[in-house]
Amino acid sequence: MRQFVTIAGNAFMELVRQPVFLLLMSGSAVFEIFLATPLYFAFGDEPKLVKNSDLAVMFLVGLFGAVITASVSLAREIRTGTALTVLSKPVGRAGFLLAKYAGLAGALALLTFVNLLAALLASRMAFDAYGSVDLFAVAVFGIALVIAYLLGGFSNFFLRRPFVSDAVFSVVFMVFIAFLVINSFDKEGKSQAFAKGVDWRLIPASMLILFAVWMLAGVALACATRLEIIPTLAVCSALFLFGLMSQYFFGERAAAGSWWANVLYTVTPNWQFFWLGDVLDTGNNDFHWGYVAKAFLYAACYVGAVLAVAVVLFEDRELS
Repeated sequence: MRQFVTIAGNAFMELVRQPVFLLLMSGSAVFEIFLATPLYFAFGDEPKLVKNSDLAVMFLVGLFGAVITASVSLAREIRTGTALTVLSKPVGRAGFLLAKYAGLAGALALLTFVNLLAALLASRMAFDAYGSVDLFAVAVFGIALVIAYLLGGFSNFFLRRPFVSDAVFSVVFMVFIAFLVINSFDKEGKSQAFAKGVDWRLIPASMLILFAVWMLAGVALACATRLEIIPTLAVCSALFLFGLMSQYFFGERAAAGSWWANVLYTVTPNWQFFWLGDVLDTGNNDFHWGYVAKAFLYAACYVGAVLAVAVVLFEDRELS
């Protein structure tokens, strides 16, 4: 157990030290806030458009994050011989692979958490044709990100610590502080009831996206046992696109009794199950936690099956 925790912790820290992880985290958060600033003239549907766009950004960033981090965590270690060094000790291949996935899942959860905070802020900042840009929130969020990068630079220059990992944790901390500050004041900077105007339904919606991202991470890790980053990205992108249309391609035929459609419908995850953007448009204020629990069980079973395949692929992989 101690070896599992050590490998998972090292995998997590290795991923947050990647510059691309910092760029994905800060870039996606900034873009989500940006989506709440233009005037869309969408006939009163601007808040719905902002929320759906933020969830889409979160999903796509999770896809790229899963592929890139899986390739960094496993494929590069196989190529450089680091995996062989670790496995030369009393560490089984299955335990090594599962620990890598645990670290990968933790890094993706951290990325999704920052995107969730930005999406919640964007839901408060969104306005229709009769509103105005929340310049106070934009300024506070921008200052928070600048301070986060300055903290990373300070620790790197004066304390000789890694810049990227410190900047990542600084971004997480400062975005959370910005979330608290912005939700304590209105657009004019006057105090208000905390989190007034925030759509808390984005929390279960973001959790479902996190489950889908974890599933993609499992597929990416299985591909990384044999493939490099570009083929892995191609496979995961294809699975993502087919999953969006699996109900149309396979679901109806599976319901009609076609065995091959039933097999493909089972293998191909239906990403529509993890998309609550349409529910946000209905105005229903329920959190749908029962549905979230069922989606988690579905994701856990799928990840378990994919990791079992990954272990089989990794067992006879030549590492020398």
